[in-house]
Formats: sequence, structure tokens, C-alpha cells
Amino acid sequence: MKRIALFPGSFDPFTNGHLDVVMRGTRLFDEIIIAIGNNSSKQRYIPVEHMVEIIEGLFKDEPKVSVAAFKGLTAEYAREVGAQFLLRGLRNTTDFEYENTIAQANRHVNTDLETVFLITSPPLAAISSSIIREIHRFGGDVADFIPFPTSAIAGSGAQ
Repeated sequence: MKRIALFPGSFDPFTNGHLDVVMRGTRLFDEIIIAIGNNSSKQRYIPVEHMVEIIEGLFKDEPKVSVAAFKGLTAEYAREVGAQFLLRGLRNTTDFEYENTIAQANRHVNTDLETVFLITSPPLAAISSSIIREIHRFGGDVADFIPFPTSAIAGSGAQ
């Protein structure tokens, strides 16, 4: 049976930490679907459609990785696409507490779904999308934190 993992998130923006988790995940899974969800409690900085294009470009030469946008519950979307696993990265214990709660809820919704946590590589542990957005919003250089040109953010409608 093909091992399919869903890597869900808002990816606003997709960071070097996210890239690291996906690339390490390709050694564990036959297929990884990077799933950009619509988080109703967050207003996006980069439009979903633009982020999908950027991430697709990053993985154009990696046949195990695809990108999709979705709405609704992550556990339900995983069922729709045949994913048996959720792939998540953990930077610290705060992430673990948050992700553990979500993993339990996802397991309640979809009992066939297992969450797999990868510990973030140490040099990338301080990177978060919210910090990158804040630095960028105020004109700071975020090139060291994202795996695509910063000009892609400027052209996205980001404010």
C-alpha cells in the first residue's frame, strides 16, 4: 500500500523549516501532499493561489510532492485524498502541546489517520511564518528564512 502523507498548514509563507520537513518526509513516505488550508482565525498575508504556485515551483523536480489548497477539516481532507498520515514539524515544546491536541482531534474525526512528528532541524527551529511576515511587513530582509525569492512576496499582494 502506498504511504501518503498530508502536510497541512497555512504556509503564509512557506519557510525553510517547512522545506526541511517535506524533504526529510520524502524518505519516509511514497507521496506527500502539501495542503494549504484556510484557517478561519487568520487573515492571509500571501494569497493561497500565489503560495500554491510558489510551492509547486519549489518541488517541480520532486515527483513525490504535490501541492493543493483545501477548505474544511484537515482529517476529512486527508480521507478524501487517501492520506493515512499527517506530517507535522515540531520546533519546541509549545509546538508539541498545540500539535498534540490537534492530532488527538484529527484522530477522533478520522480514526485511520496517524500523525507523524519530525523535530525541526536545529538551525531552522527559530523560524516561524508569523515572524517572517512581521519582518517583511516592516521592510526587513527575510531572504534567509524562505526558499524562494523575496520578490515573490512583493508581487503577491502582501501588504
